[in-house]
Amino acid sequence: MSAVVPTAMTKRQRVIGLVLCVATILLAVLDTNIVSAATVPIVGDLDPVHGIDKIPWLIAAYQLAATAALPLYGKLCDVIGAKKVFIGAVATLLAGSALCGMADSMGWLIAARALQGVGGGGLMSVTMVVLRELKGPEEKDGKGGGKGGSIGGIVAGAGMALGPWLGGALADHTDWRWIFYVNLPVGIAVLAAAVRVLKLPTHSTRRTIDFLGAGLAAAFSTMLLLVTQWGGKDHAWSSPLIIGLSTATVAAFALFVHRQATAAEPVLPLGLFRIREIRYGFAIQGLVGAAMMGSMVYVMIYLQVVRGIAASSAGLYLIPMAIGMTVVGLLSDRLATAGWSQKTFVVSGTVCASAALALLATLSTDTSLWTVRAALLLMGVGFGQLIGQLIQLVQDTAPAGQLGVATTGVRFFQTLGGALGAAVFGTVLSRIYAARGPGGTTSTIDGLTGHAHRQALDAFVSSTSVVFWSATGVMILAAVLATRLPAGIRRKPEAADVNATAFTTAPPLPR
Repeated sequence: MSAVVPTAMTKRQRVIGLVLCVATILLAVLDTNIVSAATVPIVGDLDPVHGIDKIPWLIAAYQLAATAALPLYGKLCDVIGAKKVFIGAVATLLAGSALCGMADSMGWLIAARALQGVGGGGLMSVTMVVLRELKGPEEKDGKGGGKGGSIGGIVAGAGMALGPWLGGALADHTDWRWIFYVNLPVGIAVLAAAVRVLKLPTHSTRRTIDFLGAGLAAAFSTMLLLVTQWGGKDHAWSSPLIIGLSTATVAAFALFVHRQATAAEPVLPLGLFRIREIRYGFAIQGLVGAAMMGSMVYVMIYLQVVRGIAASSAGLYLIPMAIGMTVVGLLSDRLATAGWSQKTFVVSGTVCASAALALLATLSTDTSLWTVRAALLLMGVGFGQLIGQLIQLVQDTAPAGQLGVATTGVRFFQTLGGALGAAVFGTVLSRIYAARGPGGTTSTIDGLTGHAHRQALDAFVSSTSVVFWSATGVMILAAVLATRLPAGIRRKPEAADVNATAFTTAPPLPR
């Protein structure tokens, strides 16, 4: 076990560290979806003839790289300390951003976007580890609220609303390259301040890193994401490519599990699943990822296909969801002080999200758009309670020396759940539309007229209704699992002993 060397930070330094974390989370959230609103000018500049066919790779490269790197990031935090990993992730994001801005071909841009994803994906998890270690002893003992949860809700909400809008605005009024260059001044300032201000626990004992396990995790997750993105869209589920890729995914997963059971320093220790809170936390986060991905994607498709709203305007409907997440983030500390436990937050969040999805399942071709806004506001209230609280729940119960792998594990399961949810819901929608529609696929709806067009819209709405009811079922399952969480969640004694000395040399508080 690595020995943790405590360090001391003043209250002012913690506040600065908090600001740095907010900035990096916002950068990572923005970079996740900022490109989607600027694909047209990018393709028109770099490859107007064949570039449109490469847009899916441009969008997917970031997600694939971010997910593949997650398990390794968590282990690195536990082995060499969160500060070094944090600085490395920011530097990688900046290098990728600079290369994206300088791209002169779609191939270059896609490769640079993947490098950017390696950095951005790490920041989404590593920053939560840094936030945890920035807390004072009174907060770690459960008396200081949960700023990590509130910050997660506020920043995720703001980034969700700002990302597409900012990308579109920069592309419309400046060169699209500023979508990436805008990261540089903020990122450089964060790097400089992090080097000077952050004083996080370091590790004095050298430990090995399971690079083979990390590679298997990367292979498994990348192939799974490719299967979910290609299957039923670019290639039939029964095609040799999808079948072969699915078989390789299962094989890589089996090898990964075997490696984690036998490695001396696994990147995702199987022992974590013996801890009830972590086991349920991972499962609930995976279900939340599936339901959230399905709801977000198909609300946007409904608005564009059925209601004829332009893509740029459809993105504005996410503002109520962002408001809901932000409000919950602002109130979470007060609710925690008033006696809300993490279990209460998770149960309340899953119930609110279930109600929102059920409301979306009632949409028709002429439902008031205020109903859509109300459902998304309620969804934001639900997801806002879940995003930060599930991470905090896992962190509170993580064993000593495994805070990093536990934190990145939450994000890892959310991403994989989202990929599986998108694939399953997409298949459900396609199959039902094929059975009820006038023929053809959903992509041909715009070209239909008269009775065929009306029939297609009705079939599409009934298909999305089934998708939303399915997502509701997923969230209800998450709510059932949430009720299985212990009523009073407290940190493991061994974890508290290590972290209670992170910022002070005084003896641990009595328990």
